Amino acid sequence: MWAVWAIACAVVKNDYLLPPTGQTLSEFFALFADAFFWRSLGASVLRTAVAFVVSFAFAAACVTLSGVFKPLGAFFAPIVALLRSVPTMAVLLLILVWATPSVAPVIVAFLVLFPICYTQLSNGVNSVDKGLVDMARAYKVKRTAVITKIYLSAMAPQIVSQTGANLSFGIKLIISAEVMASTYVALGGMMTEAQSFINRPRLVALTLFAVIFGIAVEALFAAISKYAFAWVRRGGNDN
Repeated sequence: MWAVWAIACAVVKNDYLLPPTGQTLSEFFALFADAFFWRSLGASVLRTAVAFVVSFAFAAACVTLSGVFKPLGAFFAPIVALLRSVPTMAVLLLILVWATPSVAPVIVAFLVLFPICYTQLSNGVNSVDKGLVDMARAYKVKRTAVITKIYLSAMAPQIVSQTGANLSFGIKLIISAEVMASTYVALGGMMTEAQSFINRPRLVALTLFAVIFGIAVEALFAAISKYAFAWVRRGGNDN
């Protein structure tokens, strides 16, 4: 991709259409010396974390209620399907009427992440070995032990790996919403400013950072899932 970019720059020879790789790299490393960039990064990451935590907690509560009272699963299904099909940017424009540019991206990210988390958790619960659950009931194992020892232990590796992917997707969502909402202290706001002043190298540098940051977050959680739960499996085999 880097080679294609360099060749395209040499062919186009227009900095306004496609900034050279050298200028973009200079802008990329200059970001780390900019205090406002760190403030914006922190604000965007905080919005992503809040949106994901609220989405995950709400989805976990809905899945738990569906497991306790089966008809609720049929009640939640069309709601989740509706949220999954709602156009994100159109919703953002409506939310901006009621919320501030700093809050609106969080609401939009929640509306997108909640159905994803709900579906993942619901599939995780359904994938648990029902034979183990029936055996636990037959031996009158405490409900808390069934939840922690059977459900959570089986779902934990999948949840951790999916968390990385969801956070990476959430970062992209938040930044896109920040661009649309013209959020000031935000990575999306910095991109909007760079676009307004036709600073293409800075715009591409910010985009490049967002891509690398999202990949790093996903790789971190993938590593945690791989090594942490490998240690748990070894411990279980030793016993």
